Amino acid sequence: MSEIVVVGGGFAGVWAAAAAARLLKEVRGGVPGGAEETGGTTGAAGPEHTVRLVTPEDDLVMRPRLYEAEPHTMRVPLDRILAPAGVRRTAAAVTAVDTARRTLTAVDRTGEAREIVYDRLVLATGSRLVRPEIPGAGHLHDVDTLAGATALDTHLHALPDLPEDPPQDPPQDLPQVLRNGLPKDRPEGTPTAATARWTAVVVGSGPTGLEVATELVRRLRTIAAPHGAADRVRVVLVERAATVGASLGAPAAPVIARALEELGIETRPGVTVTAVEAGGVTLSDGSRLPARTAVWTAGVRAAEPAGLVPGRHDEAGRLEVDAFLQVTGVPGVWAAGDAATAPTGHGHRTVFSCQYAIPLGKLAGRNAAAGLLGVEPEPFAPGPYVICLDLGDAGGLYATGWERAVQLTGDEAKKYKRAVTEQWIYPPLDDGPELLRQADHRLRTRRSNPV
Repeated sequence: MSEIVVVGGGFAGVWAAAAAARLLKEVRGGVPGGAEETGGTTGAAGPEHTVRLVTPEDDLVMRPRLYEAEPHTMRVPLDRILAPAGVRRTAAAVTAVDTARRTLTAVDRTGEAREIVYDRLVLATGSRLVRPEIPGAGHLHDVDTLAGATALDTHLHALPDLPEDPPQDPPQDLPQVLRNGLPKDRPEGTPTAATARWTAVVVGSGPTGLEVATELVRRLRTIAAPHGAADRVRVVLVERAATVGASLGAPAAPVIARALEELGIETRPGVTVTAVEAGGVTLSDGSRLPARTAVWTAGVRAAEPAGLVPGRHDEAGRLEVDAFLQVTGVPGVWAAGDAATAPTGHGHRTVFSCQYAIPLGKLAGRNAAAGLLGVEPEPFAPGPYVICLDLGDAGGLYATGWERAVQLTGDEAKKYKRAVTEQWIYPPLDDGPELLRQADHRLRTRRSNPV
């Protein structure tokens, strides 16, 4: 019996396992698999091939939603997704890969190491936030993981119980609309002094930073309102680059600027955070922002398991793959999601994004199985690149193409974003046939074009 092993339980890993199971069923006429190793249900037997998912986690985390309130609810049990399709799961973390022997070393929750033999390997271990090495970095929150996002949510709800701190007058050179995150309808000339308790500093103005900052305005006001402090909420967005949101392209800049202005979010471009305390952050220009909340969103790399596989890696640690998603120069190994850098055509390559994780996972799993079955592999042909942002109560932004042409803004863009994150990216539960149907790499996650 030969085995296709998928490492990683995120979007790319889940869909790689499902797509491999789909092709095996198509060719061999039976869903591969067997008993789930962590107490789940039993899948249908596959006489010749099996598909195994190796991950230390029990849930698929809806990572694109971790900037929202109640992040602890943003997860789906892996067993309810994959077990009905016969995919086996091993709850362990991979610590070594021997591509010559085609074996993995995995350590389970008891600390016991075991060897797993594979015939085909799909590495889909995702990415991780690059946290800074600065004084007080332990005070920085993040939304990179479920644990991190849940810790931030717990921290925000504990703010009312913190001791009173003296109010801090807003900088006098800021436009009125940017002072203290005041509601738009607050009378001019009557700003309420912000306090560290209700001030949040968000570092990084990429997609994650913008979504965190814009949503924090509402989250903080909701928590502060019962204490009569909604008008004391202040959110500051810090960006090392000279322009906030520069990575999203020039066409998006005015949309982002209007949203930040509407929400009263202050911006500090051209600086970064150099130190953090429980009650404030210090910026690289020497200034200090009193704040009880600091969230780091700047910088991302492929997670460590990608470095266990030989081959060419890019500057972010991702494995270089060919058009069929096989790792360059490493037989029997494919990579998908944030663990891979794949060509998308016209000189571009994939970026860290759920948008690419799902189609990369589907095709990598399909092609890994194809190699066992003598089926021709298919090349990666992704849909058009898009940017879809939630901008809190200021609406959203939907742009297309590498030139980032803005197509939708405001409520229309937000409605589309919410459809993607609250409906379309969720896999079916307890329904093996439907999972395998959706695992077809020719199906797109985006159900329709909004424009």
